[in-house]
Amino acid sequence: MLRGGAFKPRSSPYSFQGLGLEGLEILARVREEIGMPVVTEAIGSEVIDQVAEFSDMVQIGARNMQNYPLLRRAGQCGRPVLLKRSFGSTLTELLLAAEYILDQGNDQVVLCERGIRTFVDHSRNTLDLSIIPAVEKISHLPLIVDPSHAAGDPTKVGPLSRAAIAAGADGLMVEVHERPEEALSDGQQALLPDEFDQLMSEIRRLAPVVGRSNEVLVRS
Repeated sequence: MLRGGAFKPRSSPYSFQGLGLEGLEILARVREEIGMPVVTEAIGSEVIDQVAEFSDMVQIGARNMQNYPLLRRAGQCGRPVLLKRSFGSTLTELLLAAEYILDQGNDQVVLCERGIRTFVDHSRNTLDLSIIPAVEKISHLPLIVDPSHAAGDPTKVGPLSRAAIAAGADGLMVEVHERPEEALSDGQQALLPDEFDQLMSEIRRLAPVVGRSNEVLVRS
């Protein structure tokens, strides 16, 4: 799938906030041109209908993991939902957040581990690989990993990606940009297209070894 942020919840109100409806229309045109389904984030209940209309999957970002009215609306939107773990939430809190969506009759939910906040300063966040077997043990929901947001550094994305698949993740969400220095958001952690292709070649060799031969790969 192709992930792009039409609406961008940012820590600073002065940072790029996305293109809104124009961004959704761009994603829809790209889908038509390349035949690739798209996933994009709904940052509030007021935009979720627009997001559901233009995308194939609705993302609920880490900042909104416990926005319960939004989770309920996501469960009613008629699209599969990608639910990202908040940087300070437990496994139980993540699964209960998913229950808000499931409770509305939407059983198409994918969880996403994107790193938690700890005391370390060598990465943007700390990727919690231990949540992968924990989710697999007690939940039927698939879980993918976002190594880009966890690392904040493209040189760490490859090792974290391989580790995530080896630990049993069902897929990856990887930031890619042709000119990272010109990216309006998260360019500092994006892989170049050639680097992404190399990583996917490695993952496709590794995945069957750990029973993940049909992994979902989300490129953003």
